[in-house]
Amino acid sequence: MMDYDLTLTKTLKRGVDQFGHKEIATKLDDGSYHRYTYADAYERICQLAHALDEYGLERGDRVSVMAANHYRHYELYYGPSCSGRSIHMTNHRLPDEHLIKIINEAEDRLLFVDPAFVDTIESIEADLETVEKYVVLDETVPETSLEPVTDYESFIEGYSTEYNWPDLDEETECGICYTSGTTGLPKGAAYSHRGLFLLSMSYGGKDSFGICERDVILPVVPMFHVNGWCLPYSGTLHGSSFVLPNSHTDLEDVEELIRDEGVTIAAAVPTIWTEMATYIDETPAADISTLDRILTGGSSPPPAVMRRFDEEFDAPIIQGYGMTEASPHLVNTLETTEMRELPEEEQYDLRTKPGQPTPGVELRLRDENGEPVPHNGESKGEIQVRSPWVIDEYYDRPDATEESFTDDASESEAAGESDDASSKRWFKTGDIGTIDEYGYLDVVDRVDDIIKSGGEWISSVELENELMAHDAVVEATVVSVDHERWQERPVAYVVTNGDVIETELREHLLERFPKWWLPDLFAFTGDIPRTSTGKYDKQSLRSSFVDEYGSLPLEDGDDQ
Repeated sequence: MMDYDLTLTKTLKRGVDQFGHKEIATKLDDGSYHRYTYADAYERICQLAHALDEYGLERGDRVSVMAANHYRHYELYYGPSCSGRSIHMTNHRLPDEHLIKIINEAEDRLLFVDPAFVDTIESIEADLETVEKYVVLDETVPETSLEPVTDYESFIEGYSTEYNWPDLDEETECGICYTSGTTGLPKGAAYSHRGLFLLSMSYGGKDSFGICERDVILPVVPMFHVNGWCLPYSGTLHGSSFVLPNSHTDLEDVEELIRDEGVTIAAAVPTIWTEMATYIDETPAADISTLDRILTGGSSPPPAVMRRFDEEFDAPIIQGYGMTEASPHLVNTLETTEMRELPEEEQYDLRTKPGQPTPGVELRLRDENGEPVPHNGESKGEIQVRSPWVIDEYYDRPDATEESFTDDASESEAAGESDDASSKRWFKTGDIGTIDEYGYLDVVDRVDDIIKSGGEWISSVELENELMAHDAVVEATVVSVDHERWQERPVAYVVTNGDVIETELREHLLERFPKWWLPDLFAFTGDIPRTSTGKYDKQSLRSSFVDEYGSLPLEDGDDQ
């Protein structure tokens, strides 16, 4: 066979050569649109690559990008990676101390930032050790203390619109994204060209997402979040058109973008689609009839919402399961012929599960002793995976790597059918799941008590530690509670010495965490129940909360 490296350069070139006329539309802050074609974008990507050369970035250097979904961000998905560098997709929602840690650890030399996030960077600039220059993603530079700084258009202006792309090894790093600090500080997942090329190809499979040239893709999911679910790469490879929402991600904006731009695929967390169903009821002019399918992940949408989008809007919701370490995709909704023979209610029960592994992914369940778990829909085990787009280590975190990866062989390898040691590595997701007789995975719990709120992670451990740092707090634990809108929200149980009120604790937490991390409820108690091993009994607390309150948000008049 030919020696043919699978790189994002080939993804880009295919999009331009085959579909150079296809459009990328961005809704700008003022409500107008920026429109250009793949061919137009390619010329600016070439200019960007030249600008990185002229600045002096070496092969393997990283650039940080903190931006919303727009055409300049799209260019940054390709310019650095195709020229042998790497893009660090940086989540502006992280606490300051996490941003400082990951930018320094990744050794980002340039930092590209939207005007809306300049204040965020200004507040941590003094602690950034490796950033040499800031580039504001606009035509001008706003008033700022960042130094040295320039605007993006000036940065790329005047360079050639053609570029001699280097021949890259497919295992070259093309990007890095950090976990959201669910169990402490974020951990870096570095992606290879090969992994993202193969994942992009898999998205075109009919039993995956079926992305194709006819599609118009609206990625509401942030592009700083795990490769934007790999849509900027897979859509380009398959020649789809793009509609990029920028900051316009409210329900009204999303509906308008779908209606006006003829969107066929929209990707967002379940909260958006749950609220969209209500918005359509309340807005007679709303029209999402061009939608062919919806991609969602992070948690399962309510069955009633899935049924409505399927039957009333003819836009089935395809949910996926994955994570930062998996680039992010592992499992998705799949209606098998066997499933379709089941009664309708049983079909929808199966569709509420994440689904089956996508081609290219191996998945298994292991109990606490490392033994296989039966696929009976009831027996639980830790979900372990491997795939060409799953990382095999955390960046510069040997201890975390040792804890989260295993080198044991599969049954076939144990039988001597494979000599490839690298193929024996499995990633331990930390999630607990079941697999039923039809092969459908269901995620039923988490090894670590993390909280997923609106598709973003909140670390209960870090909240607990910070609460305990307050002089008046004797004990504290934080649990996840179901929320009608955000899927999950934190609730804090606190034992104090009597000299503190809720407002003080909120102000204390705000000194370190963003507002959306703060617990929705502080329950002051004289005692926190513990398990037989002395740990806080979070399951008992969740059950007590349900018995007393039901779910969040609390109704007016509930005693807090």
